[in-house]
Amino acid sequence: MDQQNNQSAQSTQSVREKVDIAWNHFTECKTTDGKKQYKCLYCGIIYKGGGIHRMKQHLAGIKGNIASCKKVPHDIRHQMQQNLIEISKKKQQAQQDLSQIDDLLGEDPVEEERGSCSVTKSQSSDIHGKGMDKGKRKIDEIDNFFAPRTKSGSQPSLKSVMASKEAVHRADLAIARWFYDSCIPFNAINSPFAQKAIDAVAAIGPGYKLPSYHRLRVNLLRDAKEECKLLIESYIKTWKETGCTLMADGWTDTRNRTLINFLVYCPRGVSFLKSVDASDVIKDATTLCSLFTDIVEWVGPENIVHFITDNAANYKKAGELLHEKYGNIYWSPCAAHCINLILKDIGSMPYITELARKASKVTIFIYNHAFILAWLRKRKGWTEIVRPGLTRFVTTFITLRSVHDHKHDLQAFVTNKAYIDSKLSKTMKGKEAASIILDANFWNDSFIISKLSGPLIRLLRIVDADEKPSLGYLYDGMFRARKAMKTMFRNNKRMYKPFTSIIKRRWDNQLRQGIHSAAYFLNPQFQYDRENYCSKSGVLQGLVELIGNKDVCPKSTLAMNEVRFFRDSLESFGKLIASTLAKEMQPDEWWRMFGSSAPNLQKLAIRILSQTSSSSDENNLSNICDEDDIPCEDVKAFGMQDFDEEEFENPSFDHTNLVDDY
Repeated sequence: MDQQNNQSAQSTQSVREKVDIAWNHFTECKTTDGKKQYKCLYCGIIYKGGGIHRMKQHLAGIKGNIASCKKVPHDIRHQMQQNLIEISKKKQQAQQDLSQIDDLLGEDPVEEERGSCSVTKSQSSDIHGKGMDKGKRKIDEIDNFFAPRTKSGSQPSLKSVMASKEAVHRADLAIARWFYDSCIPFNAINSPFAQKAIDAVAAIGPGYKLPSYHRLRVNLLRDAKEECKLLIESYIKTWKETGCTLMADGWTDTRNRTLINFLVYCPRGVSFLKSVDASDVIKDATTLCSLFTDIVEWVGPENIVHFITDNAANYKKAGELLHEKYGNIYWSPCAAHCINLILKDIGSMPYITELARKASKVTIFIYNHAFILAWLRKRKGWTEIVRPGLTRFVTTFITLRSVHDHKHDLQAFVTNKAYIDSKLSKTMKGKEAASIILDANFWNDSFIISKLSGPLIRLLRIVDADEKPSLGYLYDGMFRARKAMKTMFRNNKRMYKPFTSIIKRRWDNQLRQGIHSAAYFLNPQFQYDRENYCSKSGVLQGLVELIGNKDVCPKSTLAMNEVRFFRDSLESFGKLIASTLAKEMQPDEWWRMFGSSAPNLQKLAIRILSQTSSSSDENNLSNICDEDDIPCEDVKAFGMQDFDEEEFENPSFDHTNLVDDY
């Protein structure tokens, strides 16, 4: 019986020895007389007797029974401390349970020796003070086995670098205060460089100091410009392959100085070249052509396919002179500017002016009375009436469309008993607004004008964007806009003639060029849309003139013979996937994929369909240098007080070119 008990005890001890976490950090050996010894794997010191509990105190750093280990890792020391605390709590709980049982039985409490599980009260409280967090938040049991990583010199863990919500809020608030104090526009936070800047500061850590005003304005600006030059050098390779569009944007600042910004467009992005102060220059066609020639020579005449300016007579003549000097460069006015003028002319018609006046009265009446606005904002799906337009000419049509979208809400309000009984409905302005809102002709006319201007506004969005080449879409957009007007009035010439005549005057006489017709013909999206394709003779004539130009297409005869393959969907153009992807892929990419059967026409099509039709800088760079948009102390940094061409180029250069890299 005794032998079985000894075997059972040895078995229990063996299991405990294998399970206890402390055995991973000690080795057990025996002396010649059979006594046990324990060797610490960290400090290498051998201890005689005491059991595994004493070894835990050695690792936990608890003095009294054994010397503490000076080489144990911080994680292991913390783990041993928490383990001893847990054992002490279990012992105390067991003693309390035993005391309760003894009280029920009326016997004296019996203390039971626990051997290796005993920890003195002072030691337990000391461990508890060192190991447990003093905060109120409850710590998970698993976390107790991982040491806090917030002390200096300790190895950071994944948990320690996860900041609390309060810390994140403090960081956000610090950035917000900077924005508020410096009047930084809120959309600056959407810049692709914003997060990169924060990441760079976080990588350095606390103590980073912002660059000085002088360093930001001079040294760093110079370095950023050098980076942009490297970016442009990568663009030059694209210019040689796909060609590029040279854009000249002339504008007058608030001090009546005439400035001309020069930019280069390619499918990879827009590059700002330089800005020229032309205030003291006689801007006749010959002088402008000489100025343009210098820029063309810098970019490379063989790289330029398209040249865009505004539609002034002197710029048009200068473009024609430039085409005579460089036969491969075609001039055209800015499409976005011309479409804006078309919308301006339409918006100036007395019929539409009266509609805009009525819509303006309704809008002003609503937004001048909080009672009306509060009632309308409670309506399901309500959105604000006032909408920003793309330009000042588009605002009229945007407002008419926005007011028409709220027709039912507005009519519901003026017929509501709350409004009818109010004093506001008895006023002159209230009666006038209500009469306009209840006028069926006003809503019908607003709907018609919104439909008429819709195709032009959509086209303006296409040509005024830099993301995709737009030259291949301009001719089709104008064709569809005119066709939509005729369909709206059911081909009643008397009704649509006032509108189409405006398009004809601006499009046929100013904007349309042979390169637009050729780009329309070469665009597979329209070429294979037989139902809506414009088969006017001017389209094919524009293509013939372009291919016949030896400066543009040296192998004109071969290219002309290859037109048939593309038009009739033969050879590589006849594949089913080619016709399927014609409406999904970008035209220039489509030609790269499926134009192998017509190599000469393919090269020409890629260069033409990779161009833009608008000077995208028309609105952007002018705003950069507007004194009203820049703090007074920073005006001179943008070259606004004393014009320095080199200093003026830097901010515009960096703003335009940096964004193109993302």
